[in-house]
Amino acid sequence: MTNTVEAAWHKLLTTAGEPSRPEGSPLLEPFAELVRVAHAEPLLRQLYPWTGMWELHFSRCTEIRHTWDIPYIGTLRDRRYYVQGPSRSSPRIAETDSAQAAVAMVIDRLPPHCGPAFIGTAEELATFEKARDSR
Repeated sequence: MTNTVEAAWHKLLTTAGEPSRPEGSPLLEPFAELVRVAHAEPLLRQLYPWTGMWELHFSRCTEIRHTWDIPYIGTLRDRRYYVQGPSRSSPRIAETDSAQAAVAMVIDRLPPHCGPAFIGTAEELATFEKARDSR
């Protein structure tokens, strides 16, 4: 795991991923639990985590534009989770009551050669993989 990935996970673990989160939000504790459970999984811990709209995303690269080839997990107001993706236009895979089940669904759908995260952009990762695969 790179220092960049470790630092991103550390930030998520210490801020629950939402630095401007409203106190008392019904999504706050379920999201914090999701981050802790995802971080506990070695296959996800080696990927670059990023968040938005109470969703936890995983990227195979560390820089923006991140990869969109891994399902992501979102939190619902009733303390449940959904797994969707890999893109926003993909259908919802499932909803579940537990962060552990949501994380397991993502792990089951990881693409081949997933991790550790590549230092760079999605475009640089694609170039690297093309060169690697042509050998």
